[in-house]
Amino acid sequence: MFGRSRSWVGGGHGKSSRNIHSLDHLKYLYHVLTKNTTVTEQNRNLLVETIRSITEILIWGDQNDSSVFDFFLEKNMFVFFLNILRQRSGRYVCVQLLQTLNILFENISHETSLYYLLSNNYVNSIIVHKFDFSDEEIMAYYISFLKTLSLKLNNHTVHFFYNEHTNDFALYTEAIKFFNHPESMVRIAVRTITLNVYKVDNQAMLHYIRDKTAVPYFSNLVWFIGSHVIELDNCVQTDEEHRNRGKLSDLVAEHLDHLHYLNDILIINCEFLNDVLTDHLLNRLFLPLYVYSLENQDKGGERPKISLPVSLYLLSQVFLIIHHAPLVNSLAEVILNGDLSETYAKPEQDVQRSCAKPSIRCFIKPTETLERSLEMNKHKGKRRVQKRPNYKNVGEEEDEEKGPAEDAQEDAEKAKGTEGGSKGTKTSGENEEIEMVIMERSKLPELAAGTSVQEQNTTDEEKSAATGLESAQWSRPFLDMVYHALDSPDDDYHALFVLCLLYAMSHNKGMDPEKLERIQLPVPSAAEKTAYNHLLAERLIRIMNSAAQPDGKIRLATLELSCLLLKQQVVTSTGCIIKDVHLACLEGAREESVHLVRHFYKGEEIFLDMFEDEYRSMTMKPMNVEYLMMDASILLPPTGTPLTGIDFVKRLPCGDVEKTRRAIRVFFMLRSLSLQLRGEPETQLPLTREEDLIKTDDVLDLNNSDLIACTVITKDGGMLQRFLAVDIYQMSLVEPDVSRLGWGVVKFAGLLQDMQVTGVEDDSRALNITIHKPASSPHSKPFPILQATFIFSDHIRCIIAKQRLAKGRIQARRMKMQRIAALLDLPIQPTTEVLGFGLGSSSSQHLPFRFYDQCRRGSSDPTVQRSVFASVDKVPGFAVAQCINQHSSSSLSSPSPSASGSPSGSGSTSHCDSGGASSSSTPSAAQSPAGISHGTRCGGGAQGDPANPRPETPATQLLFASTCGDTATWGSASAPSRGHRSQCRLVP
Repeated sequence: MFGRSRSWVGGGHGKSSRNIHSLDHLKYLYHVLTKNTTVTEQNRNLLVETIRSITEILIWGDQNDSSVFDFFLEKNMFVFFLNILRQRSGRYVCVQLLQTLNILFENISHETSLYYLLSNNYVNSIIVHKFDFSDEEIMAYYISFLKTLSLKLNNHTVHFFYNEHTNDFALYTEAIKFFNHPESMVRIAVRTITLNVYKVDNQAMLHYIRDKTAVPYFSNLVWFIGSHVIELDNCVQTDEEHRNRGKLSDLVAEHLDHLHYLNDILIINCEFLNDVLTDHLLNRLFLPLYVYSLENQDKGGERPKISLPVSLYLLSQVFLIIHHAPLVNSLAEVILNGDLSETYAKPEQDVQRSCAKPSIRCFIKPTETLERSLEMNKHKGKRRVQKRPNYKNVGEEEDEEKGPAEDAQEDAEKAKGTEGGSKGTKTSGENEEIEMVIMERSKLPELAAGTSVQEQNTTDEEKSAATGLESAQWSRPFLDMVYHALDSPDDDYHALFVLCLLYAMSHNKGMDPEKLERIQLPVPSAAEKTAYNHLLAERLIRIMNSAAQPDGKIRLATLELSCLLLKQQVVTSTGCIIKDVHLACLEGAREESVHLVRHFYKGEEIFLDMFEDEYRSMTMKPMNVEYLMMDASILLPPTGTPLTGIDFVKRLPCGDVEKTRRAIRVFFMLRSLSLQLRGEPETQLPLTREEDLIKTDDVLDLNNSDLIACTVITKDGGMLQRFLAVDIYQMSLVEPDVSRLGWGVVKFAGLLQDMQVTGVEDDSRALNITIHKPASSPHSKPFPILQATFIFSDHIRCIIAKQRLAKGRIQARRMKMQRIAALLDLPIQPTTEVLGFGLGSSSSQHLPFRFYDQCRRGSSDPTVQRSVFASVDKVPGFAVAQCINQHSSSSLSSPSPSASGSPSGSGSTSHCDSGGASSSSTPSAAQSPAGISHGTRCGGGAQGDPANPRPETPATQLLFASTCGDTATWGSASAPSRGHRSQCRLVP
């Protein structure tokens, strides 16, 4: 369409080569506009294309030719735009014009050019033009146009929009009329516009906003937020089956947007705007709707209220997001020391009669709409002009039918609520007292009541909460409710919200620490703590004890918050101030958690994986209370099914697997808390420590270590020559170090426990090996860090590698299960060997093989002898053999498993061939006093001669295989003499 129209504009004088970005072309377009002053069906496309071309030239002229704007201003070309709009030429022309103007102002960068465009008040005339806002496209382009203009606001350009003489600020007043538009993108744009306006430091403009628009806008905004809150509460009350979670999430997200918007206004730090906003938030929303819903309101009539969980949830969001000190301190004062006696004593009629006064606490709909209030302020003393059509296309017939007497009365009331002092100074007078003094008349009696109660009960917090409803109901009803909610034996539905509220209040940057110290709830940054709230600590420990029970209904999120709050109370920079009785109760809860995990302890592989996954999840993803309070699902009663999609820590377990996970996580939390309170370091977790593992590019001494040469074919087709080495916990792929003989450089290292080994059907020399990276969460898909095919020299080496990897995986997992058993105080069944090493006598049993002495020895060690077959062996270091004296009385440092040869285990003879071996997985023969029940007969030495014993060397991992490769065993022997072929008898 635009391409065709361009030919109409460019071809008018037959000059197809006309430069469209030039002053001459702008003059030509001006000529087109003068010839088409009336919009018709025939020329509307031409006019739209003409306006678009003018915009392109103006953007070009902003960067290249200032004479373009001189001509534009000289010919007053903006008048043509207004004339086109005023002709009601239809939505097509309006949409194109708004879109073009939006693009124009977005791309203008020089202030001089911007001044040209904003001069003569034509932009304000477009802003107040009566568009058809029932059209979504017109509405979208119009609000985008206003937002673009607001982004250009500064101390200089604001004078083009705000007329100080007529008290008119069309950009702001027209925008805020859409604050409650059904479309969320329009509401977001309105918030952006208002924030851009408030940031401009122009005192005259800000005073106009305070005097003429602040009270109407904030009162309607507060009512709009409260209406959403009531809708949210109704959604929670009617959604027992979790069917409306989508709608509930949208309502929670909308409330969060409102709070962030309010906080953005407050942090601009415009004092008198903050005073008006704080007054309306406290007395028209937070106190009457949020806080008063915490307590039973049977005595308070039919005032709007919300349920207790929703109230706690929303208050937690308020303290987590808003940090404006006057607001949060006033709100906390009522929650911690509030008294409802004055509110309940007032008759309902009195509250309704005085609801127009901001300092009276009531949640009630404003007496008039925002648009009507703005029109009244603008045309005060004049005949009311016809209202612009709003987005609803609904007029306020009832309002417009009111007589002059009612208008005068409303004007008087509005003037009473909107007049105030200047910024930074407070003038005396009734209006100022009502509007600017926050809670002046209703807060003082509560402060007095709270102070008297505090003086009587500063050292008797336990009695105050224990007697609860009888003796302290009318002194601190909200604080009593907090303690009562933490003491619920059935579930943690209310307790979770109470803990979040306490956490949010204690971490709020605007909170006065003295207010929290009155209830002995210290802030995290407190330098010294000498006392803590015993009643709160007992409630928290009771939650922990309930969580450690087999049938506990405490969710993991609640338990973690309880641990955080308890540590915040009793842990100081110099130590822990917890009393012995509370520490003993906590230790009892920890013991309960140990017994709970014992119930689920199994020798199966899944328990080890779950144990490590839960520890990894807990350490990598600690609780973020702000994210927790963004989740709408916790507003619904706790459920035990994963079908809802709710995160595991925010719901109850379902089935044995989830109950096991929960028991493990409870054990971790209480163990960590216990160690921190006792000032002890964690020495047993995690089971796998990074500092103990072999890492890529480590250089290892591989002399006398068993290596198997292989070709690694990666998933992308690459081929690498590597040597396979198996450690206690890991398998490694190494290549020789060119600088040191017998040393190797690690090119890959992976945990044996996360490895999968399968054979290749059509190749007996190949194995498919996959090693997965430990998952960050139990539900995440494991990511393979190695997925390759290993090809060995022959099928014998392939069998050896497969058996060594399989046995190494079993032993690695067995060792970790033993460490878990030690954590749970379970009896440990000794493992006789791990890859040929004994576990009973060596203190280094849990260290990787590179820390063993035999791996540190160099070639100069006289006890280490190179194999005579090293020069011809294709697997360096694989067949380093040492023959064992048959009659040696000293036992070896490492017992050997029996061979899987003949059933009798005796009489079979095999040759010790360095070319291949086969590992055995049969039980160990460690019962022999010498470690091996029968010796080996080796050529080249006196057999059984006690006078000429061979020097003993530390045990080295060796494989002895029969010639046919069907039997093998682990063992140690002395190196045979050169020239002799050793013959080793396999022993059971």
